[in-house]
Amino acid sequence: MSATDLVLLESHGKVRTIRLNAPERRNALDGDLLRELAAAIATVGADREAGALVVAGAGKSFCAGADLGGLFGDVSRPVHVLREHLKGVYGSFLGIRDLTIPTVAAVQGAAVGAGMNIALACDIVVAGPRAGFGPTFAEIGLHPGGGCSYFLTERMGPAQATAALLSGEIIKSEDALRLGLANIFAADPEAKARELAEKFASRSAELNANIKRSVRIAATADLATSVDFESWAQASSVGSAAFSEFVAKFRKSTP
Repeated sequence: MSATDLVLLESHGKVRTIRLNAPERRNALDGDLLRELAAAIATVGADREAGALVVAGAGKSFCAGADLGGLFGDVSRPVHVLREHLKGVYGSFLGIRDLTIPTVAAVQGAAVGAGMNIALACDIVVAGPRAGFGPTFAEIGLHPGGGCSYFLTERMGPAQATAALLSGEIIKSEDALRLGLANIFAADPEAKARELAEKFASRSAELNANIKRSVRIAATADLATSVDFESWAQASSVGSAAFSEFVAKFRKSTP
């Protein structure tokens, strides 16, 4: 680890932390930072000892979004060329979504544009008192990108997502909790995120992965398809040591 690292990958037992580390520019995303972020996500994905991930930002901001001065490159290029460039940019952080381990975002300050997408790509979002979520694309004449429409719709529903994207306003932590953008409020969001990650990492990796998969199936499939997967996953977990231990304690406590 050097002082010039734009993304830090930290390990604490089975918990990994990816930290955006450009606080002097509010962790704004440029090509170099995104390349390091993609590499860190890939490293976590290949780490068999990783049980959960915390995503955080150094300094007062989580992430101020794209560095507009350079990230888009030559905007006079044809739309199809720009589109492929942007899909590459999105891919730098959307890998968080593909991780099978639980992921927790610790949002202590502003999470704007693509920075908000990084937070919302996580399974759980912990918001601090100074957190702000900014779907501000329309305010600068830009269509949402990087999964923003999907993540907002998933968490808020289509009506609220449309309203948020059209208004382009910063959503403060209390409203983010009410709308479903954030799951938990904490005075120290990173400490709370780490506490949650440690709890999740103490469980079976297979159980965590199957819970995530089960919810995603349920979000798009019918009841029969959802129950079909649940029946397999629950049957697979019945023989776990944790369940056997619970059953033994339950039998001892039952008259």
